[in-house]
Amino acid sequence: MPLNASLADEPYCYLTTVGRVTGKPHEIEIWFGLHGDTLYLLSGGGSNGKRSDWVLNLSKTPQVNFRLRDVTYRAQARIVEDGDEGALARRTLFAKYNPSYNGDLTEWRDTALPIALDVHAEP
Repeated sequence: MPLNASLADEPYCYLTTVGRVTGKPHEIEIWFGLHGDTLYLLSGGGSNGKRSDWVLNLSKTPQVNFRLRDVTYRAQARIVEDGDEGALARRTLFAKYNPSYNGDLTEWRDTALPIALDVHAEP
């Protein structure tokens, strides 16, 4: 099932990764940005982004699930290496969350590690 653009307004998605040590599912609630059939996430700030448990998990097992509303989707996760795509991810999340956030998200936008979830055709 392709992603519907109306899902972009959801406040969070629920990402489930496979624990790199335990092999058990781990779910987190996280901000996201949607662009076509790719969901973008930003991890931490600076080099700390690669040390987040969920990033370490998806680095070992890139097959993940995420939930929006009441639908769970399968996706292939990857750290965004392309500068243009990384800039798209950063702009997308910043534009979504900065207007309603009580702080300044500029440093987060500029330093967080962009992650892409490429959605499979079927949930």
